[in-house]
Amino acid sequence: MLINNPEQLSALTLDLKKKADKAAKIQILVSMGTCGIAAGATPVFEAFKKEVSRRGNNDMKVLSVGCVGLCHSEPTVEILNVETGKSTIFGNVKPDQAAAILDGKGEQIKKSWYFPEDEKNPGDCLQARIVLRNSGRIDPESIDDYFLRGGYQAMAKVLTSMKPAEVVDMVTVSGLRGRGGGGFPTGKKWSIAAAQTSEEKYLICNADEGDPGAFMDRAVMEGDPHALLEAMVIAGYAIGARHGIIYVRAEYPLAVKRLQLAMDQAREYGLIGKNIFASGFDFDLNIKYGAGAFVCGEETALIRSISGMRGMPIYKPPFPAIAGLWAKPTIVNNVETFANIPAIIRKGAAWFKTIGTAGSPGTKVFSITGKVNKVGLIEVPMGTTLRNIIFGLGEGIRNGRKFKAVQTGGPSGGCIAEKSLDTPIDYDTLKALGSMMGSGGMIVMDEDDCMVDVAKFFVQFTMDESCGKCTPCRVGGRQMFGLLQKITSGDGTLEDLDTIKDLAHAVKTASLCGLGMTAPNPVLATMACFPEEYRAHIVDRKCPAGKCTNLISYVIDPEKCTGCTLCARKCPVGCISGKVKEKHVIDQNKCIHCGACYEACRFSAISKQ
Repeated sequence: MLINNPEQLSALTLDLKKKADKAAKIQILVSMGTCGIAAGATPVFEAFKKEVSRRGNNDMKVLSVGCVGLCHSEPTVEILNVETGKSTIFGNVKPDQAAAILDGKGEQIKKSWYFPEDEKNPGDCLQARIVLRNSGRIDPESIDDYFLRGGYQAMAKVLTSMKPAEVVDMVTVSGLRGRGGGGFPTGKKWSIAAAQTSEEKYLICNADEGDPGAFMDRAVMEGDPHALLEAMVIAGYAIGARHGIIYVRAEYPLAVKRLQLAMDQAREYGLIGKNIFASGFDFDLNIKYGAGAFVCGEETALIRSISGMRGMPIYKPPFPAIAGLWAKPTIVNNVETFANIPAIIRKGAAWFKTIGTAGSPGTKVFSITGKVNKVGLIEVPMGTTLRNIIFGLGEGIRNGRKFKAVQTGGPSGGCIAEKSLDTPIDYDTLKALGSMMGSGGMIVMDEDDCMVDVAKFFVQFTMDESCGKCTPCRVGGRQMFGLLQKITSGDGTLEDLDTIKDLAHAVKTASLCGLGMTAPNPVLATMACFPEEYRAHIVDRKCPAGKCTNLISYVIDPEKCTGCTLCARKCPVGCISGKVKEKHVIDQNKCIHCGACYEACRFSAISKQ
């Protein structure tokens, strides 16, 4: 069936709503994103289908949905009463709990924390869902479910009643900024490409998502793939492009599967392809696999990868909006940026600007990982404080430990200390704190984390992921890593700190692309916020957090040692001496600081020093 005009779309949607009203009144929504499936959601899904079938209850229907964001409690199941809207979410569900949950028994999750009443009025919820509006609420493999949530209505409006310039103007007025990096205004980028006179233009979705701990884009593609397709058609129309490419990392097989299925369904309805909505506008899409190179998150490297060359950044200008893929005007936006577009078109730029801050309107999706009690995916209005995110939605630090820092923006970002927890977070405030928004990865650290070691980890990541094209990044990154390794090994000097700072500023200033320019951020941020830790490693030859093995000594307390010999048996280098039921001693000259004895001791007789 081809949909040729908005009236047909509205009629189809109305017909689907009538059928839905006569269908099951109770929906059992099983979260079947990658994290849910990994946690065991597939047998849970089958168990609920079997139990509903056993009961012979036609008022119940089991649905596979995308990620709800409750990674800490997967597998999750939501029991939704379609008529009343009342629902209950159950976490950590096992297959044998299906019957009990259908009877209202089980571990319930506070739903109001995760699902606001609507985007503008979140009620008691800290979240406001625009990008994730459909994730966990629809079957991502059903285009009918997307229609029922207003799907493709924004595209119909654009193609049949708006000029391309009007679309660009609406996105510009909304203040939407790119959600994948530095926050460049989306409307401004589109306007540059739209102004070019080339007969051929390209639109690219950057779904590479290479930051450690980041999975926002994956969740959207797995949970609401049609939203991405609809947004890309709208963007293609706005800039005059007839072809779109979704550049997705090959490590996202479920996202690729659901995207491909969504594209096939959209083609069947004529929603992508030739003469969409009988408007004379042609736009088609295809998927390009990425090999997991972090540098391909940079738009010029991504474009080179698509064109069959090695993914390496090139000098700008000209910018891709003027000369990108095949030297034609090209727009690159990430998944989250595109996912905002249908909502902006449907509800207007003025509505979007009522959410967030003046300089950063709208919401931001974050993945919270690390030492926080409730890891997962959230979407909050710009301007929400880190305290509300970490201690509100994240419910604080695991095991009662003390908060130390949070890394935002992935390896290109920086660590933010406790003193800044109450700062309203948006693009500009994060930059002022020496960090960045990035794609939205958020790694929480506690008092047991060594900030020098954290800086070394991120520098090593960017060093390994450097394409090697420019000397500042290729050589400067390796030199910074070497100096940090020297400090964590106990061989550092105070002069090394000055050298690291000089190197960091040189790399930031002279690198070719954003990877190199931002690679020193974790080092500079940790040196600014935790200078005492660097001094402790150098002056005292101690690691306050007890992470840097070369700076740790393991000592046996003779008053507590029972002579059980377990520590000696676990030691891989045989540096512990002592007979059965006699006090044991560690030879510090032979000890490799592995901690095996510390972990093995059952009497707390071994201490770190």
